[in-house]
Amino acid sequence: MEASHTHAAVRKERVARWSIVASAVITVGKLLAGLFSGSLALLSEAAHALVDTFATTVTWFAIRASNKPADDEHQYGHAKFESVAALVETGILFLLALAVLAQAARNIFSGGHIIEATPLVFAIVIASILIDLNRIRALRKVARDTGSQALAADVLHFSSDMAGSVLVLLGLIASRFGFLYGDAIAALGVAGFIAVAGWRLGRRTLDTLLDAAPKGRVARLRTIASAEPGVLGTSNIRLRAAGHEVFGEMTLMVARTLSMEQASAIRTRVLAAIRKEFPDTMLTVTTSPVAPRSETVRERVTHIAYRRGLAVHHVTVQDIGAHLSISFDLELDGRMSLGEAHETAESLKAEIRAEFGAGTEVEPHIEPLEVKHLPGQNAPPETIIAITRLLEKLAAQSGSVSDIHNVRVRQTPGGLVVNYHCRAAASLDVAHAHRLIDEIEHHARDEYPAITRIVGHTDLLK
Repeated sequence: MEASHTHAAVRKERVARWSIVASAVITVGKLLAGLFSGSLALLSEAAHALVDTFATTVTWFAIRASNKPADDEHQYGHAKFESVAALVETGILFLLALAVLAQAARNIFSGGHIIEATPLVFAIVIASILIDLNRIRALRKVARDTGSQALAADVLHFSSDMAGSVLVLLGLIASRFGFLYGDAIAALGVAGFIAVAGWRLGRRTLDTLLDAAPKGRVARLRTIASAEPGVLGTSNIRLRAAGHEVFGEMTLMVARTLSMEQASAIRTRVLAAIRKEFPDTMLTVTTSPVAPRSETVRERVTHIAYRRGLAVHHVTVQDIGAHLSISFDLELDGRMSLGEAHETAESLKAEIRAEFGAGTEVEPHIEPLEVKHLPGQNAPPETIIAITRLLEKLAAQSGSVSDIHNVRVRQTPGGLVVNYHCRAAASLDVAHAHRLIDEIEHHARDEYPAITRIVGHTDLLK
């Protein structure tokens, strides 16, 4: 990125320097031709070219200043130096257009005049047209590739120069055939082209200085962001152009139940999608958590607990007439006093009621939460064999669970912890499968009281 920026800066400065030389050559040529022929249109074009020489020099200095990197005082860089230079050029163009218009009107009202249209004068005008044509092509390419407003301004200027030179050429031809007003009418055309170029340049420059967003960019950014999974909407999209870059900010609305890591991943995907379509756009993207319409009561309860750093599970929701009944298991540090646990549970209940209404029935069941790892070791082989056979018997009784495997039995200070895998048909629904595994757990603990925890994982039946 840095190398690309440096290359663009070098290209802009080089083409600006050559433009200054071209402007100076054209100015001298048109001035001499105007003096030799007495053509007001040529002298107006010479004045225009002189102004452009000055303006192009200003552009060169502005480009050098805009290429400086951002600093503490100019955190978005120095690209607006180019806009200031373009604004100065706009003012000069309008003043020149008025001066040419006044002189052309004076000549028309005075009866017009014949000018000396010698072959040398024609040659100078044609040469200036060719120089402007090549210069416009070079400037337009660099301005388009680098986004330089100052060079784009020069393109407009020299386009008006070339158009003015064509009008001068037509005026010279008209004078050659004895038409008294040909030169004055050509001068009027030159004034018109200068004014139009100034208007177009001024409008673009003011848009940049007034921080107008690039046309259609906000709507496109909103579409790109909204297409990413997890984005519920966008807001606060603000853009401003500075040279060849567009800076701005955007807020993404995401589900409040997402973790910080999930929200950050969404933000990263959105930025990547925007940079792919608009490499010149530098956005600061933030996320704002909101409650989506599809959010369930269970998700809302879990989120409320999560915000308070609490773990809840087995959330049960019932509709009792016109109000809700919500119950859940609340895991708290087993070493916490009952008074502290009750206070925590009551505070959580109050927040849940605030979310769903004062008439909501909230019943938390407090469970001890292990806050440290349990020390454990593999149980004796005979114990593992006995529990495996017990699980196989219970699975056979269930009628839908089979192939008990990967049985692990560990001894802990609190008793035996058993983990095992089994198989069931893929067509079995989750509720039925859970009920079968739950029954196996209860019967196993009844027949083997030393078991304090048993976890069964269901694989698909082969």
